[in-house]
Amino acid sequence: MATCDVLLIIVAFIPTKKWVDDLKARVPGIEIHIYPTEMYAQEIPNNVPEDVWFRTTALYTWKAFPTRELAPRLQFVQLHSAGCNQILGNPLYEKSEIAFCTSNGVHPPQITEWVFATFLGFQHHFQEHFENQRKNNWVDPSSDEDVEDAVGLRVGIMGYGSIGRQVARVSKAFGMDVHAYTLHERSTPESRRQNGFTEPGLGDPEGQFPSKWFHGKEQLKDFLTSDLDLLVITLPQTPQTTNLIGKEEFAWLERKKTFLSNVGRGVAVDGEALIAALDAGQIRGAALDVTNPEPLPANSKLWNYKNVVITPHCAGNSNHFNERTLNILSHNLERRAKGLEVVNRVSKSLGY
Repeated sequence: MATCDVLLIIVAFIPTKKWVDDLKARVPGIEIHIYPTEMYAQEIPNNVPEDVWFRTTALYTWKAFPTRELAPRLQFVQLHSAGCNQILGNPLYEKSEIAFCTSNGVHPPQITEWVFATFLGFQHHFQEHFENQRKNNWVDPSSDEDVEDAVGLRVGIMGYGSIGRQVARVSKAFGMDVHAYTLHERSTPESRRQNGFTEPGLGDPEGQFPSKWFHGKEQLKDFLTSDLDLLVITLPQTPQTTNLIGKEEFAWLERKKTFLSNVGRGVAVDGEALIAALDAGQIRGAALDVTNPEPLPANSKLWNYKNVVITPHCAGNSNHFNERTLNILSHNLERRAKGLEVVNRVSKSLGY
């Protein structure tokens, strides 16, 4: 059934007039109300009239949510974030059939750039060269073969969503082989297609890039022992993914001394097991945009490794972030106007 929405926007920026005009052209009859709020606000703005809340059917927000009583007609919530941990336990989500949708698809370009900036920087010894530059030292490498370039290397991608698929696309451009790991089996071409939002020309919508697919706990060892040079973790935070990579798993990675790159959630990797693996030389290094615990304490040993890169959960930062989230919002509102299912809907059974 087609819907003529009353849209309320409560995020920390004001959409451009061009976006508003384009949305009205794509979704005739839509009513739009914009009340900007603070970046990390968890309370709804106090200047939104009650009658606007009462008539709102579609909400664009990050961490601020109304009660069901305040917004009785609400049917659809577009989250500003690609994750959805902020809604878990919220009565508006838990006790209603409102469609909550993430902005999954907003991060692939910049996070993929981060993955390869850190991995290739490690492979090319950039940290060493930067240190010499700061000291005004020209130091010739002792060999022309001190760099292992990416051609022919294998990347294993844990979580083959929008970010994993863009990592796969860029990996193939570098001449790398791709192995994909998902929590649930994807044995058919249909199951390997992406159902969420994808910017045109990005990712792997048909699931064609991996040369091999793995799934579930039963195939985790086979995946991690499949001669991975680079392991990229893009998994969401769920009970099933917490500490998925621990002492035993690091032992499996030792054969190839895999480089670990975590851009998903820090809890996917056992923090103490990671330190032990680095000390034992089981992995060649790590790039961490997320840590366990997070924020990483100042006294953590992880800060001191020369073969570890740490950034403060900012790999997803981009000057195109807001633009891309609005693209997803427009896409979903247009689908609602046509009576179609929205994309990126959070599954209550999966928790993402």
